[in-house]
Amino acid sequence: ETANFEFPLITKAGSRIEVLLNATTRRNEHGKVIGVVGIGQDITARLAQEREYSKLIDNANAPIFGVDTQGRVNVWNKCARKIVGYTLDEVMGQNLVGEFITKEYKEAVSTVLSKAMKGEETANFEFPLITKHGVRIEVLLNATTRRDEQGNVIGVVGIGQDITGRIAQEREYSKLIDSANAPIFGVDTMGCVNVWNICARKLVGYSTEEVMGHSLVQEFITKDYQASVQAVLDKALDGVETANFEFPLITKAGARIEVLLNATTRRNEHGKVIGVVGIGQDITARLAQEREYSKLIDNANAPIFGVDTQGRVNVWNKCARKIVGYTLDEVMGQNLVGEFITKEYKEAVSTVLSKAMKGEETANFEFPLITKHGVRIEVL
Repeated sequence: ETANFEFPLITKAGSRIEVLLNATTRRNEHGKVIGVVGIGQDITARLAQEREYSKLIDNANAPIFGVDTQGRVNVWNKCARKIVGYTLDEVMGQNLVGEFITKEYKEAVSTVLSKAMKGEETANFEFPLITKHGVRIEVLLNATTRRDEQGNVIGVVGIGQDITGRIAQEREYSKLIDSANAPIFGVDTMGCVNVWNICARKLVGYSTEEVMGHSLVQEFITKDYQASVQAVLDKALDGVETANFEFPLITKAGARIEVLLNATTRRNEHGKVIGVVGIGQDITARLAQEREYSKLIDNANAPIFGVDTQGRVNVWNKCARKIVGYTLDEVMGQNLVGEFITKEYKEAVSTVLSKAMKGEETANFEFPLITKHGVRIEVL
């Protein structure tokens, strides 16, 4: 007897229909063969659907291949032929792993196919294929189980994506990061270091092996800054980037260095957040210089004051404190003109400050200040 034999029948109207037949021997009560009975199934629509499916696969703009339960190629679409270079005749029936996968990936690809044969599908598996001309291309694969109409596993179909260009771009990106003349680090979504460039290694003293996979905040940030640095990383993981954030790092030798950081969200090709990259600047020397500058200002033998863009006092040196009588706590953040300038000079002093805000400086301007004790002093 024969099961699942496919053949066409021609209808009275001349149409062709496809039939799936089980042919069974007929016997009489004595066991003598008296004929054959065929139990059929009209599979015309199913075959048409399969042909449409095959057409869609063959014309897809992604490389698609399929293997049977023995790992032999039985699907190889146009895009696969174009990318890899082998024709249908050259691949059909050949063992995919044995013939077309690089030696170091044979076991991994075999495992993915074996799992798919058991119904366990794999998404976003990266592996290389060797083209007919010997070029290595990188493929991102989704391996899907293929089943027949009864649900039996009949093989695996792999829908791929040529990511050779993307990986080359990522390597170039990594090279640029590693060679940058600024310290650059990256963390994954758990805050563990996964980028640590040459400048960071040189500046902080730790090698790649010593930091990769370690918690940036817990192991390399001073205790008093751990919460604020973690907050910056958490915001970046939520897509909110931070610029010009100052924080200290402790070097391997135990020295404290000051870093100015831009924290940028890292995303994969689908836009999903995969971590944070921080581009830093060593501002230790600059801050030391600023502290020295502040010290010189504070110890100068002339009264020196400063205001921000809103006219609020943010510099008030010792000499100013001594002459005018107000302490730092009494003046810092207060409006200079509003609080400390006599009424008749408020407009003139405001004009001088406004011009300076625009880059137009003034020399030898005379105006009075009122001391804490109500004494008027003249200032040049």
